[in-house]
Amino acid sequence: MTRPFWEQHSCLPLTLDADVDDLLRYRRPGGAYVCVNVGYAPHTREDSLAYIGHFTRAIEAHPDLALATTVGEIDAAVPGDRVVVAFDLEDSRPLAGDLDMVRTFYDLGVKSLLPSYNNGNAAGGGCLDAVDTGLTPWGRDLVGRMNEVGMLVDGSHCGTRTGLDLSEVSEQPMIYSHSAMRGLWDHPRNITDEQARACAATGGVIGIPGVGIFLGPNTATLEAFIAHIDYAVNLVGPAHVGIGSDYSFDAEDIMKELEDNPELFPEEYTRWGVIQFVEPETTLLIERELVGRGYPEETVRGILGGNFRRVAAQVWK
Repeated sequence: MTRPFWEQHSCLPLTLDADVDDLLRYRRPGGAYVCVNVGYAPHTREDSLAYIGHFTRAIEAHPDLALATTVGEIDAAVPGDRVVVAFDLEDSRPLAGDLDMVRTFYDLGVKSLLPSYNNGNAAGGGCLDAVDTGLTPWGRDLVGRMNEVGMLVDGSHCGTRTGLDLSEVSEQPMIYSHSAMRGLWDHPRNITDEQARACAATGGVIGIPGVGIFLGPNTATLEAFIAHIDYAVNLVGPAHVGIGSDYSFDAEDIMKELEDNPELFPEEYTRWGVIQFVEPETTLLIERELVGRGYPEETVRGILGGNFRRVAAQVWK
């Protein structure tokens, strides 16, 4: 039985020579959709536009990859066992304060954006801020523009108050593309039960990541991954849980980023040494594990990809 697979967040190296072949590690019978990051807090508008240009050209030239920015295009490509790709932004800085850039990035394939990465900015608070004062007036305008354009509103990396504001302000379902459950492992990057419930109340989906320090004390195992899925399913119901593994194909670059940007990656990121990630090949085993645990077929299909597909079909324009 073929079940669609939807990976809501992964990271290629943010360089102009990054090899998109790595995305084929998600290849499976029935194909896969993968959302790839094209910029976060350190990056300018020009940086992100350059990364999009490079990834777009490389993917379009690849026989086993495809760019697809509508759900219909994804559905058409996936049965061919191809890996279908779109983009996301992990901070609003690449917008350069210009709300019109939401449309520009959307038209270039950026289908989701989170307002603030770890620390507060012009849009709102970050999850590592000592005090999160919530969405700013500009941040609320940003959410409104995203709703208008059809871009998914993402609360990952945002502060708790800001995340709750996103659920309240967005007129469309919002998501947490890659956030584990704080009720199971108390890390500031994880979301509270209140955030999860508020997201689900919008009709949204929580993508569980496979990052060791978010699953436990650097516990990058399939068992830890499934534990957070189980917790989320029990808390908000199976229709609101998916996969956003946050796998970094540039693990060495990530460790350098931690050293170069201590304000973005404090002790909560570095105390366990080299961050461990659940590999794509292991992430694909979630399907087998859910079936083995007796999850109903509809639930397995939803978690594996159907839930994020449903939200995308509702929000994207």
